[in-house]
Amino acid sequence: MAKLKAALPLPAMATLPMLAQLQEQAPSLDLLPRCQITQIHYAGDEGGILCKLDFGQEDADPAFFVSITHLTFDRRLPLAREIAAYQKHRVKRLRRSGPTGGAGRYP
Repeated sequence: MAKLKAALPLPAMATLPMLAQLQEQAPSLDLLPRCQITQIHYAGDEGGILCKLDFGQEDADPAFFVSITHLTFDRRLPLAREIAAYQKHRVKRLRRSGPTGGAGRYP
């Protein structure tokens, strides 16, 4: 977290499915995949690392917070390997916990 915060603002690309979802939330904005991470927050084990995105829109009324797992990064970035390792670990952990987020089913 400290390395990520020190590297802000950090260039990123929103994945196409995430971009489509953001576009649904703000249809009046013309969002491109390229963005900047301007803030980082840790939402615990349940939420992981959340990133506040800036798409370079002047009057962007809605603030966009997304999981770092829904972003891609240029491999030449100094933190790219560490971010990719976190993303891989996070996705694997989420898959293991199942669709209920590890809460399990009630009998």
